[in-house]
Amino acid sequence: MYWGKIIGFLVGLLARNPWALMVAIFLGHQFDRGLAEWYRSFQKRNSNNFVFPENFVRTLFGAIGYLAKADGRVSEDEIFNTRMIMKRLNLNPSQINQAINWFNEGKSPKYRLIKNIRDLRLATAHERKKRLIFIQLLLEVLFAKKNLKKEERLLLKSICLELKISQIEYAKLETIIRAQRAFKGSHVGDLDESSVLNAYKTLGISPKASNEEIKMAYRRLMNKNHPDKIASRNPSKEEISQAEYKTREVRVAYELLKDRRSIR
Repeated sequence: MYWGKIIGFLVGLLARNPWALMVAIFLGHQFDRGLAEWYRSFQKRNSNNFVFPENFVRTLFGAIGYLAKADGRVSEDEIFNTRMIMKRLNLNPSQINQAINWFNEGKSPKYRLIKNIRDLRLATAHERKKRLIFIQLLLEVLFAKKNLKKEERLLLKSICLELKISQIEYAKLETIIRAQRAFKGSHVGDLDESSVLNAYKTLGISPKASNEEIKMAYRRLMNKNHPDKIASRNPSKEEISQAEYKTREVRVAYELLKDRRSIR
């Protein structure tokens, strides 16, 4: 955390006064200390394992779908990051399918975003920590984009107002998440080792596999499980649903490893 000192230094230089320079750097240092302390608290807070109620998860993925669609198009990165959020919440296959349905509902023009956010605020009236995590998870998906459009920022502002999250708290969350992403140098973000190992397991290969072996495993599984490939067998709705789920799992696993290992 050093941006406060850098800004203070520049402000001090503009003042062309040694004392002003020292004061500006000191104030910048104090800002960095406060942000660093908040960041440690943020990490500690998010290390807790919540068992999120259904209304939290439903509203989260509905809001993610709504915001992802706000600019008219849901990007592949937004879909990928949404899948990562599902994994972080430890959703089982049935819950993942439900979360996907909620995500799709959120993309509908008829989705009542503000009403659902207000309902969530009432349900978490005494759980401010959960409301902050809600905003954090939204940002982690939206920051798959390099820049947020005006419509998306206005929607985020409205959500924060409804959840009683101040603009200062929001700015801190945005600063931390952007810093994490820049530090990692990857759009995947903070992936734990278990997620990487699960990706290898999903593709049925060893972590020692070469990049070419990873590509081959991905193509083989996609060819085997894609719904279009089983259409000739006149599959049931359950079989189609399972094929779609497996295909999504394989694609997410491959994209994770592709980014992690810089596969071209």
